[in-house]
Amino acid sequence: QSACEKQLTKGVCPKRRCLVPKPCPNLRVDHREYMEILKKVAALPGVKRVFVRSGIRYDYLVADPDDSFFRYLVANNVSGQLKVAPEHCSANVLRMMGKPNIDTFEKFIQLFEKENKKSGQNQYAVPYLMSSHPGSTLKDAVDLAVYLKKHKIFPKQVQDFYPTPGTVSTCMFYTGLDPYTMKDVYVPRTTEEKAMQRALLQFFVPDNKELCIKALKKVGRYDLIGYGKNCLVTPMHSKRYGEEKWTKNKGNQRKSVKRK
Repeated sequence: QSACEKQLTKGVCPKRRCLVPKPCPNLRVDHREYMEILKKVAALPGVKRVFVRSGIRYDYLVADPDDSFFRYLVANNVSGQLKVAPEHCSANVLRMMGKPNIDTFEKFIQLFEKENKKSGQNQYAVPYLMSSHPGSTLKDAVDLAVYLKKHKIFPKQVQDFYPTPGTVSTCMFYTGLDPYTMKDVYVPRTTEEKAMQRALLQFFVPDNKELCIKALKKVGRYDLIGYGKNCLVTPMHSKRYGEEKWTKNKGNQRKSVKRK
């Protein structure tokens, strides 16, 4: 369906977005059709369960005044984990991404946990995160690492930005300009900085320790190197590290093992 009544006759608004930075007052938020599709699929012969792994636009979901779909989704369509995409926490980076401020994600998490409690389930929302997106400075990457530590989020998978055809982000990457304002946009380009930004998102992995320390020193965040509860890493000479010990298992994957 169309995003609003105006879209039917006037098309897409050229200078504004439906959900960012805040939902447009003309936006028509309605999940009923999606919920009916899920119910019809679940009713097909031979279908035991229908799971939604990802693809939920959480800001659109939060904007829905009717919580029927949210309740149905949590109770019936989550197989333990639901992946959503806050991508970052920096307001500037999120603006470049066309994403809402991080408080919208936090509101979604609160509602998700509330619905889980109501339905008596123990399910998790897993965030997609991205490093080195146009607009993301090394300081922004450090701020994201601090945010993850504060909220006890330890992502096993993160994504480094790569340009894909036809996107505004790719336009920024190649031109160094915000096409909406024509102002300069900082773009991480060196292999070293991209590696540091990515490592900061997994600051708790021992293999990333040296890169994290280098990044923290570069932005002057020596306060995050040490043994305090708010520190991201311990000094290089230390044998102590983080809250988890990471070991390799079969298939060259990694798993976390709590320290005794």
